[in-house]
Amino acid sequence: MIRAFVLDDHTIFRSGLKRLLLDESDVRITGEARGGTEAIEALRGGGFDIVLLDINLEGRSGLEVLATLRREFPALPVLMLSMYPEEQYALVAMKAGASGYLAKDAEPEELIAAIRSVAAGGSYLSARVAPHVQDQLKGLDDRPPHQRLTVREHQIMLMLLKGTSPTEIGEEMMISVKTVSAHRTHILEKLGVSGTAELVLYAVRQGIIH
Repeated sequence: MIRAFVLDDHTIFRSGLKRLLLDESDVRITGEARGGTEAIEALRGGGFDIVLLDINLEGRSGLEVLATLRREFPALPVLMLSMYPEEQYALVAMKAGASGYLAKDAEPEELIAAIRSVAAGGSYLSARVAPHVQDQLKGLDDRPPHQRLTVREHQIMLMLLKGTSPTEIGEEMMISVKTVSAHRTHILEKLGVSGTAELVLYAVRQGIIH
């Protein structure tokens, strides 16, 4: 039996996922949480084979939670789920330590196949996006600028978009405010924007935030 833990801040999605898996004999949701801190506490008790992690959480982003999971539970497989297109975040998530990435609009059969693959120690990307990710890993990179940020830069960008101050970012990521400011400068340069206001406009145009 695959014991899955789902971290998603939407109660309806968690409930729907549990109902979906009731038809499967080998997969069950045996733990759930709506926030990162709650999830980490529950996962410390053990007894789970895979984490299903939403990338778009209130408070800490799924990428931030993923970084914590990799530090505390390096062997625990994580399948990232998102309403965002795979092209936008799949490579970032995989570089950050996820075992798989799947859009939430995937067919139920594909989701179940992804859970089984990742829980068994494999990886999973949809057939549609896998060749593009492989090309990106080989250096054939035609992605928009925000998808070329490093994992840390991407995390900081998301926090800046939420209005988190440099001091708060430094405390959360355990880095100095000077380092946060340096990352912010690099992010703005890579995206070709001059400040936070333009960063927000860029994010809206690219569908990063709504």
